[in-house]
Amino acid sequence: MLILSHIKSIAAGVGFDLCGVTRCQNFEDDKEFLKHWLSEGYGDGLTYLERNIDKRSDASLLVERAKTVVVCAVAYKNRYSEGYPATARNKIASYALTTDYHITIKQMLNELCAALKAECPTLTGRCFTDSAPIFEKRYAVEAGLGWIGRQSLLVTPQFGSFVLLGVAVLTEECDSYDNPYSGNGCGECHRCVEACPNGAIRDHHIDTRLCISRATVERQSDRHTPLHGWIFGCDQCQSCCPYNTKAQRVTNPLFMPTIEPETIDWHSMSQADFNLRFVDSPIIRTTLARIRENVEE
Repeated sequence: MLILSHIKSIAAGVGFDLCGVTRCQNFEDDKEFLKHWLSEGYGDGLTYLERNIDKRSDASLLVERAKTVVVCAVAYKNRYSEGYPATARNKIASYALTTDYHITIKQMLNELCAALKAECPTLTGRCFTDSAPIFEKRYAVEAGLGWIGRQSLLVTPQFGSFVLLGVAVLTEECDSYDNPYSGNGCGECHRCVEACPNGAIRDHHIDTRLCISRATVERQSDRHTPLHGWIFGCDQCQSCCPYNTKAQRVTNPLFMPTIEPETIDWHSMSQADFNLRFVDSPIIRTTLARIRENVEE
């Protein structure tokens, strides 16, 4: 059997700022909402969201005999998270200014699971960081980390929405589980809705047809989306959030910014330089040519 206090101690030791543990569950309501959201066209051609919907709602379909879900988070707020000057034309979402979290968090989760397996040799499971269809934010709520905000992101009382999530789905029971987060800390605040320059935020979900992050990170859609100076991702709906305003900046060296957007000359950069410089960055998901197009938009 897993021990809740041990899980949290190990998670803190490998560098996670938050850790919560909940039972493996079936989120039928979330599945139905996703189906409705897609049917309304909000997915804008992001076909991966249409696949494995049953697995998203039921983690036991990802890991046979799954009993426990561990949700970990790392805070990453940096000076760029607090907002760029109004005249900035090289704006990059602050999560993309450091080593790709898919790499870093996966390594941290693997360390966590290895330590748990040393204590419980019968343990098996899988670790995910945006690498499998699973309702990570819903599990984070069930594990007591925070609530899903009006801008559809997980918001935590301590670190706001500037957190990156990792999930471990495990086959052993835990001696106890965290209580779900109760309530919604957004209250009557609509700052994120008002801050989105394209009006992409609906109440607790996003119209990706208007979303700058979708337009700059994912496969290009057929329509033109105004970018307002953003060339990769967008923090507009987060920088204005009161919880993010009061959150402290990142202290974990693994998540410190390694890129200064205002110093990069994208037009003089060669493709080889781009590949070398951003090999471990989320920015490698796009192309140099597309970044240049975004700069000129």
